[in-house]
Amino acid sequence: MSSVVRDQDVDIDLGQLARAVWARRLRILTITLVAAGVAFAGAKIISPQYRSETRILIEPRAPAFANTQQANEAGAGPLMDELNIASQVQLLQSADLLKKVINDLKLYNLPEFDDAANGSAMSSILVKLHLKKNPMENPPEERVIDAFVERLQVYQVPGSRVIGINFTSKDPKLAAAIPNAMANVYLSTQSGAKLASNSEATRWLEPEIENLRQKVSEAEKKVAEYRTNHGLLQTNGTTTFPAQQLNDISAELTRVRGDKANAEARAQAVRNALSSGEASDTLPDIMSSQAIQRLKATESGLQSQISDLQTSLLNSHPRLKSLRAQLSDIRGQIRQETQKILASIENEAKVADLRASELERQKDAVQANSARAGEDEVGLNALEREANAQRQLLETYLVRYREAASRADSNSSPADARIVSRAIEPVDPYFPKVVPIVVVATVATLILSAIVTMLAELFSGRALRPVDGSRDTVEAETVAEDKNVPQAASVVAAVRRPVQPSMLAGVTENDGKDVIEETAAAEETPEDDNEFSIASVADYLTGSRASLAIAISPTGDNGSAVTVALTRMLANAGCRVILIDMTGSGYPTELMAESQVAAGITDLLCGEAAFGDTIHSDRLSDAHLIPQGQSDVRRAMRGVDRLSLLLDALAAAYDLVVVECGAADVAGVSRLTRSRDVEIILSLPEIEETIFVTLMTEFQAAGYERVVLMSGGEGAEQVLGQAA
Repeated sequence: MSSVVRDQDVDIDLGQLARAVWARRLRILTITLVAAGVAFAGAKIISPQYRSETRILIEPRAPAFANTQQANEAGAGPLMDELNIASQVQLLQSADLLKKVINDLKLYNLPEFDDAANGSAMSSILVKLHLKKNPMENPPEERVIDAFVERLQVYQVPGSRVIGINFTSKDPKLAAAIPNAMANVYLSTQSGAKLASNSEATRWLEPEIENLRQKVSEAEKKVAEYRTNHGLLQTNGTTTFPAQQLNDISAELTRVRGDKANAEARAQAVRNALSSGEASDTLPDIMSSQAIQRLKATESGLQSQISDLQTSLLNSHPRLKSLRAQLSDIRGQIRQETQKILASIENEAKVADLRASELERQKDAVQANSARAGEDEVGLNALEREANAQRQLLETYLVRYREAASRADSNSSPADARIVSRAIEPVDPYFPKVVPIVVVATVATLILSAIVTMLAELFSGRALRPVDGSRDTVEAETVAEDKNVPQAASVVAAVRRPVQPSMLAGVTENDGKDVIEETAAAEETPEDDNEFSIASVADYLTGSRASLAIAISPTGDNGSAVTVALTRMLANAGCRVILIDMTGSGYPTELMAESQVAAGITDLLCGEAAFGDTIHSDRLSDAHLIPQGQSDVRRAMRGVDRLSLLLDALAAAYDLVVVECGAADVAGVSRLTRSRDVEIILSLPEIEETIFVTLMTEFQAAGYERVVLMSGGEGAEQVLGQAA
């Protein structure tokens, strides 16, 4: 079993958790099946409960014999709002209504509604321990009501004026009978309340109507006496006598004035005709005179005779003279008759003038009387308003009294509600639902068993792995058991043999002894010929075809310093190189950056800095640097998938991209490199045998063919010292 040092950061191995659950699958399935069986047996043992529902619609209703006006008035009443519906819900749950239903159905005789009388042993123990109140202390009626209320549910259907009544019982017939009985009692109670209201209304209206009749009679009597005393007699029901008289005089005066003006105009026309000598026979008054008409006829006959005789006789003939004399006499008579007509017209004008003067005098007198009558009408109007108000109130009371009396006498007053859905006897029980209970119990047991197994794996430490990727915290016996490598004591601490770095590429588990022998032989090699030095690794990377190098520093900042020295050596050799600081400590940034608060890789991954703003120059060489940054590392790691695009872009712009990962593990490097052609550099200034062998084996198992060891802390100090 692996063990992790207490002070080391660890991560959860999800694969190990899954393997642990799979390994214990038979135990988990057995527990799940047992739980399903227990749930099934428990569901079958529980007594079934049945539920049924009745629904009531709240709406204003009027008797069937009500006339149209009454029906309209009932329908025009206030609609039931939310508060009214809520009040009806509370009324359905009132104690009086419940008691009536209990008594009607004789529920107090059923053991279901008095469980306290047949209490269980557990209930008795709780009562003796004073953890529960003794239900027998309550009256039987209260116990029945409490049991009834526990099984009852009254609610308003959302968005409607419908109230639902649910009841749960062990007896399906009772589950349907109780909601229907509650609905019937509710409707009869509402109807009875309306009947009682009608009876109360008739009792109250009778004396009020009698009192109003007396008041109306007295008010009308006062109006009549007032009219008589002040002479305000009505002519056509709405107008008083003085006002009518004034209207008649005014109309007559207008007519007389018109006649006067007409007579004067006619007389003037006759005068004008006489004075000008014009023919007056065109005037209507002249032509309408019979005398003028006869004289005109005679004049016309004489003129005809004269005209006939002038053709045969001389002007001095006696016959002509006689006719001319007669014609002159006739014309004189016409003139005299016209004067008489003129005098008659002038007399008409004078009479009309006298009549108008008389009417004006009468009008003035009547106007004075009307003014006094108007003042008297103010008091009359007040009395009439009072009488009308009393009369209207009396008529209203009479209408209400007739309606209330007819409803009370007919004993018909429907409640403002009706049943829209009656409860029926249920066939399937409401509880327990065997299939859902078994399914839920099975799924819950399966999930809980898996969770318990994973928690046990976590607490034992088997599902934990070091975050930094180093294996120096793994016990030596675990390495020997799991990796099949030689014992840690047999590995030499340092490698000094002059061989190429590629010699370590592709080392396998079975090569442990060879490595030990080769590293042991390296002690005889001079230090100046160290092929694992910074210069040797730099020469190797210069000739490598890979554009990405991942530097692993299991020992911490001293290894990161060697990586910085390698980067600067490559830059001094003319290689375009950039280092990305992905260590936890940020030590490469401290060595290379001009400012420790420069934007870096974490800021880029968090979206808080642009790509170009994260690239900085090394303060001591031509190399470039992407610092660690100032953003939260954990939040930046959520966007680590975008790092692949960043590496592709940098590989296209630089000869070599060096990523210093610090003490990273193989899994972290695999997520970073994916399928790229990459060089893995193990930066170990002082070789530690356990770490070296473990890392080489793990990278080989992960499929990395080129793993390069870089040691020689003296070279790093020299490069860093020269740069300083």
